[in-house]
Amino acid sequence: MISLECRTGGLHMRLGIQALRWAGAVFGLLVAGGPVTAQVIRSLPTEDKVVALTFDACEAGKPTVVDNGITGILAAERIPYTIFVSGRFARSHAGEVAELARSEMVEIENHSFNHPLHMETLSAERVAQEVAATESLLLQITGRRTRFFRFPGGNYDARTLAHVQALGYRVVHWGLASGDPDPGMSAARLTTRILANTHNGSIHIFHINGRGVHTGEALPRIIEGLRQRGYRFVRLDDVLKPAAP
Repeated sequence: MISLECRTGGLHMRLGIQALRWAGAVFGLLVAGGPVTAQVIRSLPTEDKVVALTFDACEAGKPTVVDNGITGILAAERIPYTIFVSGRFARSHAGEVAELARSEMVEIENHSFNHPLHMETLSAERVAQEVAATESLLLQITGRRTRFFRFPGGNYDARTLAHVQALGYRVVHWGLASGDPDPGMSAARLTTRILANTHNGSIHIFHINGRGVHTGEALPRIIEGLRQRGYRFVRLDDVLKPAAP
């Protein structure tokens, strides 16, 4: 059993590597039998009329909130969805993250601890710390293990992708960035952008940390428009299988 001491901000945890599903690799070494196959999921592998609404919840410098306008709409409409949560965000909003995780409609997944925008510049050890510290904290808060990972900013290279996959994660990004952190992306433009670029298996990304400027305003129109087109909503784990343990 190899363990990792992780100190991130005020967080101090001793992390068990085996418990975190290190698939035969430590700090990005090759797994037995060869290298990890690089693959980032950008759409769901299905021909069904389904769409995954995913939300990033990260904290990198500026204070954040859980956007209750968004969560309230999704709850009222009974929409399943996935949130990629950073460790710092989870630490700042532990009670709200725990409450969200109690809903069967909400899936909580891993978005690194400190939300470094260029994880491809980090050492293998730092990559492991970012992923493992978040997994450990989210497990404490929600009682659930994470199975999917999203790189901050969508930035990665083959080396860093292999490191994360060697930890037992599947990496899930998006087919089209909604652009919702842009104040110039009005609710009308956001709605049009999403409806015009949805296909079977689409994965859409928004922000639920107070950075989605007009997302709460646009979301009812987006939901209504997609339903009129015959789409139903799914969590990622409704369609995607986790990586093999």
